[in-house]
Amino acid sequence: MRYRTLGSSQIRVSEIGFGGWQLANSIWGMHDEKEALDLIRAARDAGCNFFDTAPGYGEGKSEALLGRALESERDHIVICSKFGHTASGETNFDVAGLRPSIMASLGRLRTDHLDVLLVHNPPTHLLDGNQTSLYAELERLKHEGLLRTYGVSLDWAKDLEQVLATTGSDVIEVLFNAFHQEPQAAFAAAQRKGVGLIAKVPLDSGWLSGKYRSDSLFQGVRNRWTKETVARRAALVERFSGLVPNGLSLTQAALHFVLSHPEISTAIPGSKSVGQVLENMSASGAVMPPETLTAIRELWQQELRTNPLPW
Repeated sequence: MRYRTLGSSQIRVSEIGFGGWQLANSIWGMHDEKEALDLIRAARDAGCNFFDTAPGYGEGKSEALLGRALESERDHIVICSKFGHTASGETNFDVAGLRPSIMASLGRLRTDHLDVLLVHNPPTHLLDGNQTSLYAELERLKHEGLLRTYGVSLDWAKDLEQVLATTGSDVIEVLFNAFHQEPQAAFAAAQRKGVGLIAKVPLDSGWLSGKYRSDSLFQGVRNRWTKETVARRAALVERFSGLVPNGLSLTQAALHFVLSHPEISTAIPGSKSVGQVLENMSASGAVMPPETLTAIRELWQQELRTNPLPW
């Protein structure tokens, strides 16, 4: 496993992190807590030290399971959690709810601080630090030692630019993968400000691992896609697959493409089996020729820049 610095924070993170939304979470078809603990431990054994979670993931189960699995080595891991969607299923971005939310997360995670706290895909007006006292409160909590860094989880370049221009965010989690390259336009601005970038959904919700086809059927959170969207994604995966050089899996190629952007500190794919965990982690250090990276960028330019896929 290779490691990078999270912006100018001096926090070192594994290139491949661990996305924790799925842990013992019925909407992902997962129920077994032992299975969840096995995934966390497999990631840790493979050198992963960055774990991403949120109160709303599995009604708090994700945080609680990470706390159980990682409490004994807290000093050697980096924990990222979020604010805005509660363990009880409510949405609450009220500044008054920030401290209670953090304290509840700390209890579930069995720790006294968060390395990263992200405002979790907030409404547009909360991306502008001039319109809310939320970021001033985050700064106070950082000075108290409850947080080491803070920022926002978001999806688009314009939103990234807004947060960079109007807040003191240290870290941004951004939707970025071979099929969603639009945010890359703002990466240089983040780097100039010393803001670390976390790439979420780096495998396009599993499509870029190659496990889905045009006839695939979906349940749970993935049943949001229409037949037309499924067919289009399947065709794009075929195009992507044709660009991947021999010796690399689609997963390794997709994650390497994300990590080929030096502004990205870590990518956080999800996984539902130990095999998937190990496949994800093996992408650290993968290499593709420059012409392959260029071809992947051109695929997005030609097919997706003006007609993006729905998440």
